[in-house]
Amino acid sequence: MKLAVTGKGGVGKTTFAALLSSALARQGVDVFALDADPNATLLGCMGHPAPETVAPLIKLVDLIEERTGARPGTSGGMFRMNPFVADIPAAYAQTVNGVRVLVAGAVKTGGAGCYCPENAMVRALVSHLLLEEGVALVVDMEAGIEHLSRGTVDSVDQLVIVSEPSRASVETVRRIRRLAADIRLHRVVGVGNRIRTPADETFLRQALPDLEFAGFIPYDERIGEAERAGRCPAGVSPDVDTVVAQIVRALACRRDATPSH
Repeated sequence: MKLAVTGKGGVGKTTFAALLSSALARQGVDVFALDADPNATLLGCMGHPAPETVAPLIKLVDLIEERTGARPGTSGGMFRMNPFVADIPAAYAQTVNGVRVLVAGAVKTGGAGCYCPENAMVRALVSHLLLEEGVALVVDMEAGIEHLSRGTVDSVDQLVIVSEPSRASVETVRRIRRLAADIRLHRVVGVGNRIRTPADETFLRQALPDLEFAGFIPYDERIGEAERAGRCPAGVSPDVDTVVAQIVRALACRRDATPSH
């Protein structure tokens, strides 16, 4: 599966991406997890012992210049919009708990978009991983869809929007859905997180009546404790692991029920 995970900052989006990647890996799937959030924390959330030592790809100016023909930060000039990136996953991925994690960094935006060599390389990498056969991909994005384009949306099996039971989170879900519709990405599914009571699930269903939910993850303090200790949250809460496994099955069923692109 090729899955893009997004949602309002602070709702547990990266935690869910780590749980989802780990669940797929436990099934024997070859998994890439791509951190495309400006606040890159997926590597640490997966349990990497020193995530601060891994520079985001978007900061590797020599590599970007080599692949695009232009050095980041320089003005004017031309650069390759579709640089060669096929060797980057093998060279730069960090394998943590059976998942190959790439820290890409955030696509810069501004006005109609930032056409710069950094963006060109990261977008090319996302496109390459979306099109690569035989591997699953989980993209942890910021609260938007900037890494996706009209040319890559057909390769995304699902856009998964993580939400907690709050008004601010719900408003972000609505905004992301509008952005997705603008690029004709209609394979959108919700995941409720930090559900403490049945009323929390009811709130999300009523606030987002036209959004199909793949599942609702219960709140468990052990998840937060694992993250604070630098451990992957997978395996620390049987209830959470059970729900995440159910979500994986639901996403697979949605993919199989979707007509060929």
